[in-house]
Order: sequence, then C-alpha cells, then structure tokens
Amino acid sequence: MSILILHTSNASRRRHLGRAARYAKQRGERLILIMENPTWETEFADRVVAADTSDIATTVAAARALLEDEPEPARAVVTFVEHSVPAAAAVAADLGLPFVGERTARVARDKYAMREAFAAGGVPQPAFGLARTVDEARTTARRIGYPLVMKPLIGGGSMYVRRVDDDGQLAQHFEPIKRRAWDAFGYDPLYESALAEYGGAILLEAYLPGSEISVESLVVGGETHVVAVHDKPLPMNGPYFEEVCYTTPSRLPVEVEARVREITAAAHRAVDIRTGATHTEFRIQDGAEPMILETAARLGGGPVYQSLLLSTGVDMVAGLLDLALGEQPDLTAKPEPTPTGFYLFFAGKAGRIKAIHGVDEANGDPHVRELALYRSVGDEVDVPPDAGQAHGHVVFTADTVSGLGDVFDRLVKTIRLETA
Repeated sequence: MSILILHTSNASRRRHLGRAARYAKQRGERLILIMENPTWETEFADRVVAADTSDIATTVAAARALLEDEPEPARAVVTFVEHSVPAAAAVAADLGLPFVGERTARVARDKYAMREAFAAGGVPQPAFGLARTVDEARTTARRIGYPLVMKPLIGGGSMYVRRVDDDGQLAQHFEPIKRRAWDAFGYDPLYESALAEYGGAILLEAYLPGSEISVESLVVGGETHVVAVHDKPLPMNGPYFEEVCYTTPSRLPVEVEARVREITAAAHRAVDIRTGATHTEFRIQDGAEPMILETAARLGGGPVYQSLLLSTGVDMVAGLLDLALGEQPDLTAKPEPTPTGFYLFFAGKAGRIKAIHGVDEANGDPHVRELALYRSVGDEVDVPPDAGQAHGHVVFTADTVSGLGDVFDRLVKTIRLETA
C-alpha cells in the first residue's frame, strides 16, 4: 500500500516530510511523492515522480500512470502546501480517497470565492470587492472606506498584500500590485482559470486595525477540533504584512478565544471543509467581533507544525495522515501547554547572501528548539513584498508566555543574513 504526497517545493516543509516518512515506515506503507523538480525531498520518499504540478490534469495523469506501475494501490492522498491543494483534491477524487472536495479546494484558494462563501454562511469578515481598474478600485473604496488592503486572488505568503490609505496611494500602487499579483503566480494550478474568470482583477478589503492570530485545526467527520491558537504579537499595520513572530498559547481573553473557535467552525462549514487540517487567520479588534481573514485547507506553514507539537504535544502531520487513511487522529494534548514561539527571519535587503551570522550562537541558546535555514551563502534572495517565504526560522520555548518576548528579542539581535 502507498501514501501519495502532492507537493510544491518549499524549504520549510522538511520536517513535515520527515515525519510523514517515519509514519509511513511505521505503518509498512510506501511513501510516494509527486512534484516538479524534486531535489532534497527525494531522501524522504520511497519513490518520487516528477510532474508538472502546476497543471491539475497532468498531475492526475501522472498519479494514474505511477499507480499502474505500483504493486499495491494508494491508500491516502495528502499535501502540506497550499498550492498543491487543488491538485491533491483532484487526484483523491480520481482515486476515490478521502480529501476535501475539488470545489472546496478551489474556494479555499480563491480569495474572492472564499469571501462570497463566508458571506453566504454569515461568517464575520471585512467588507470586500473586486477591482480591475483604478476607477473600479475607487468605487469600491468609497463603499468600504479607507484604509483598505489590496491583495492577489490567488497566491500566499502575504506576497503583494498592501495597505493604502487614500485615493493618492490607491492610484500610485494599484497597477503595480495588480501586475505582480498575477505575474508572480503563473505556476499556480488555478492561475489560468482564475485569470480568465476575474479578468486580471484583484481583491480589495477593508483594513481592520488590531492584532492577528492564527488557528490550527483538524476537521474530523465535519467537526472542527481547534488544536492551538497562535498570537502574532508584533504590530501588523502595513503597508505590507510580512509575518515574523508567532507565540502560543494565546493571550486572548477566554470569551474571545471561544468566539474565535465558533467562527472557525462556521468558516469550515461555509467552505465545506469536512476533513483534514486547516490554518485560519483572524484580525482581533478590542471590543469588536473577531473578523476572519481566510481559512486554508492545509496545515499551517513552516514552523507552525513544530511549534504546535512542542506546545500541545499533538502531532498534526500524523493526525492528517490518520484522517487520509480514514482513521481517527490522536488529539490528546498536554494538560498544560508549553509556551512556544517562532521567529521567521528575512535578509535585510534583497541580493546574494554573503554571510549568515549568529547561527552557532542561536543554536547554543538553551531556549532554542530548532533553527532551520531555507537559503545558503551564495543564494539570491528577495525581501517582502517580493518574498513569499522567509529565509529561515527558529523555534523556541520559555518558562512563561511573557518570557517568549525576551527570547524573541534576543534572537532578532543574534541572527542576521548579510547580502551583497
């Protein structure tokens, strides 16, 4: 028997694939990876099939062909990356295996379709609209008010998400953001269909002041089980919204967190996510209803998995694989969570990495649990908003939630990527 993983290259998913490989070995399953241009990922799989995963039909055909050559059928289909969710849904549907439906996979990636699904389901969210031109954007701005946020309809990693505060900024930044919002995601399986459907439009949303959180859940038989809530303690006021620090357990008031859990479950129902892992993001405003930003039909990215595992003891990768095999996941958490956080670090400016400073010092910090570099000396790197991913991460713990801030501040001063 085999487990199929549909994958898009992502340096932050090494631990996910490593855990999947151990899981498969323990179960006596073969782990088969389908992705384009595999490199380091091959060490974790029993078989790797290179396929153009930007094309869903090609991916389905590749899965069929490889299974004809396999001695045993596939028992499960999973993915750990957002861009592969639609392809994984199509492959699972073709094989009759558990996964989110193909329509759900698209809605969970198409930000306008998601907004409409939330609206139909009564899920609290910011006001929104589409705009293909500056004039359309001005009309939408008059309706929802400034400040507003412009963002791509597909994509991820907060790339080309920008706040604008008035008509002047809108006129200045609309066309550059619109152009990049499409040019940067040509590899996405939804690119061609979304471009045709929306005519090159981008999404405009009311800017919500306040802080951000993320919610990590497993959906079992249509029931949402929130495993952890991460705070994003640094201000995220714009103009861009790069994510740098997460901490858990959350410091939200009990009643606010309870409402967040209710809205997360409502969002899953609205998008029709009945199984699998999800990553949901909110804006929290003092004295106001929590507002959902989006929900994704996948595990949280990068170090979210390790942070959650250290804090709660719940293994989300194993849980996701259990669900894919039609089994009940183990959601037993520690009696008391361990205060855990992570720091996503970027180079100070775009260019070629000349040196990476502070790695040995950070690894020697007694609070550091994992330091991962996604790039090496000599690599060319971008910075936000052109970077869809950080250049590395460090996961850390502390004795108290308030102590996480001290560790983070120390690591910010320690780790530095020098570019030329």
